[in-house]
Amino acid sequence: MALLYCLVFFLHYFCSQLCFAIDSNSITTTQFLLDSQSIVSRNATFKLGFFSPPNSAKRYVGIWFNQVPGMTVVWVANRNNPLDDSSGVLQISDNGNLQLINGQKVIIWSTNVTSLAAENSTAQLLDTGNLILQQSNSTDTPRKVWQSFDHPTNTFLPGMEPTVPKTSNKKNIIFQSWKTPSDPSVGSISVGIGTPNGLPQIFTWKDGINYWRSGPFDGNNFIGLPNVDNTLKDGFVLQENDGNGTYDMSFEPEEASLLFNYLVTTNGTIIEQYWNDQTWIPGWVAPSSACEIYGKCGPFGSCIHDSATCKCLPGFKPKFDQEWRKGNTSSGCVRRTKLRCGIQGGNQDNFLRLQTIKVPDNPLQISAFSSDGCKTKCVTNCSCLAYAYHLNIGCMIWYQDLIDTQSFSAGGVDLYIRLAASELGQSKSHVKVAIITSVAITGAVVAAISIYFIRRQMMQRGKREQSNRYKFEVGQLELHEPPLYTYDLLRIATNNFDESNKLGEGGFGPVYKGILESGQEIAVKRLSKSSGQGLEEFMTEVKVISKLQHRNLVRLLGCCIEGEEKMLVYEYMPNKSLDAFLFNSQRQEHLSWEKRFSVIEGICRGLLYLHRDSRLRIVHRDLKPSNILLDEDLNPKISDFGMARIFGGNQDQANTRRVVGTYGYMSPEYTMGHFSEKSDVYSFGVILLEIVSGRRNSTFHRDEKSLTLMGFAWKLWNEGDMISFIDPTILEPCFQRSILKCIQIGLLCVQELSKDRPNISTVISMLDTDAEHLPHPNKPPFTEWDISSEDQQSSSLLSSSTNTYSTTIIQGR
Repeated sequence: MALLYCLVFFLHYFCSQLCFAIDSNSITTTQFLLDSQSIVSRNATFKLGFFSPPNSAKRYVGIWFNQVPGMTVVWVANRNNPLDDSSGVLQISDNGNLQLINGQKVIIWSTNVTSLAAENSTAQLLDTGNLILQQSNSTDTPRKVWQSFDHPTNTFLPGMEPTVPKTSNKKNIIFQSWKTPSDPSVGSISVGIGTPNGLPQIFTWKDGINYWRSGPFDGNNFIGLPNVDNTLKDGFVLQENDGNGTYDMSFEPEEASLLFNYLVTTNGTIIEQYWNDQTWIPGWVAPSSACEIYGKCGPFGSCIHDSATCKCLPGFKPKFDQEWRKGNTSSGCVRRTKLRCGIQGGNQDNFLRLQTIKVPDNPLQISAFSSDGCKTKCVTNCSCLAYAYHLNIGCMIWYQDLIDTQSFSAGGVDLYIRLAASELGQSKSHVKVAIITSVAITGAVVAAISIYFIRRQMMQRGKREQSNRYKFEVGQLELHEPPLYTYDLLRIATNNFDESNKLGEGGFGPVYKGILESGQEIAVKRLSKSSGQGLEEFMTEVKVISKLQHRNLVRLLGCCIEGEEKMLVYEYMPNKSLDAFLFNSQRQEHLSWEKRFSVIEGICRGLLYLHRDSRLRIVHRDLKPSNILLDEDLNPKISDFGMARIFGGNQDQANTRRVVGTYGYMSPEYTMGHFSEKSDVYSFGVILLEIVSGRRNSTFHRDEKSLTLMGFAWKLWNEGDMISFIDPTILEPCFQRSILKCIQIGLLCVQELSKDRPNISTVISMLDTDAEHLPHPNKPPFTEWDISSEDQQSSSLLSSSTNTYSTTIIQGR
């Protein structure tokens, strides 16, 4: 009998282990993982289990892509402490931690979280590739106490958000390479964020020494990358956290269905790659050439990116000429002529402009509101060796040796280096000699060609002088116009602005589809002579949007200013605007709730960038569905920045004598001449209620006894009948909780007092929060339409000298 009991016990114990987790994505106190077993995330994207690297018998616990052949490992638990055999067990320990033990019950690896209750711990593998340890009891929802995303190895996955201090001279290491392809222990390559002088840069360190750097982050891109407009733009974000002095780094691929990651290789390369169902396709790579190796050309040397060759900066010569001739350029360069700064008499030093330059390392960011102001700061300090001014960063000054400088064919910044006056004079004399010699040799042929080009340049100069009249300043931040298109080019592209190419018409004027000679599709917005908007709105849109880059903002390609013609050229959006889908009964069915929620999130991301993440804080002031454009995948892009206003410094609200916008989307304080970020939040709240209901606020009173859309929502909210508010085409039980939550968020956004409304970052957080944890809204304004006096009020408002409204949509109130 004793043997029988032992056999039954053994079979029960063995079966409980053998049969565990075949269909599970979790590890619990009663379900653990043996070496021969694995668990898979809910949608089978990732797998957690034991593995051995190529050419190795050592055993590790790791996470890899489940559907990719060849086991692409993205995370390793015990990377520095491998198992020697297959006796390992991954389990929930007696103290509630997730731990790995060997056959002798020795702890190989643990999550090491304190104050846990073992019986409430669960480890779960998510479809993001994140392994989380959570605690729960009978009354609370599970609480995450540890996650693998906080302890990355050599791979950066979508959803990771490592945090680094804003100001620190330390190396903030985030990722570390494997030692070799057969050994996942910590290798010689580490990647992280360096924030010397508060300017964040991505660094790669080799054995603790600078190996590669990205250049400073300007809010959109890292300005030290070649062809910066085509790199690191796939949803990469480095976001400053207000108040706590940190940055969060994250990225979100534009195509969420792709398997996507950044990999730090053992040889020091960062590779962006995605899986195309057959193989890994590399995208961006750094360093991409020998020119990008940190300090390749030494102090005051510059590497020519296209040829990967070193040269000294103008006014400098090799420090050790023979070494340079042998190809050893790490010693750098020294000045040919000493500076005279601070010495009385003689020609003083001046600055030479170098274009398309990767800025040297260790810039000091100082307060200056223009390039001239930046120059003044440098000129008056003899220790200043160079300066650069970048719109989104401001003034950068160098007091130390200029190290890790590159010369790009495109991108970069203008770097001004301090040189002796004699050096600048020599440069100018050389140029004059070259010009004279060239003219003498080429003779009559060049003269004829010169006459042709002179006439052409005079015509272009006339156009430039005309367009330069539209140069403008925002405070003391000077911006210049984007690329100019000629009238003839746009006329041909739009087939002479043919009506068949007309996409629509707003307060600015008509918008036409065009096709350039290259085949690129564009949208041309042409200022109408009868438009209520004019030069101010035109220039506002140019100056605001030409310097912004975000996946949820429409991209301005350029403009045209010729005579009375003023046109803006945008990227073409094939699905027009949100209202074309939302309020069209035949197209509403294409907007499922998943698509509508994606649109809501996209609008939020765009507003967050305008309000918080861009260098210039921007209030849109005319947010409405017709100004939300949709690309081919129905991704939203905020457009029409003619009414936008830029906030400077710590400014968070402003007054205006000129109220602009579209009635029905304007907050109550804005109609009185006061606006802030909360004005955009109010407009977003109205749009959110329109997205959920599928009904337009401006025409709602015709059907609902003078109630506005907000009034109708408020009425049903108090009656507990929010189901009646939802567009029937999206009313499915599985989405009901999410939809009701969005209605509540919409009502919170349209509260009468701006202080009661959430800011846009809070709105984004609310979208991920259960509705029961959201505050209760107060009654919104404008809950009823004043039909009896609507015509009189509308007329008086539109004719007022101090209040003007966009005539994009004219509706009675």
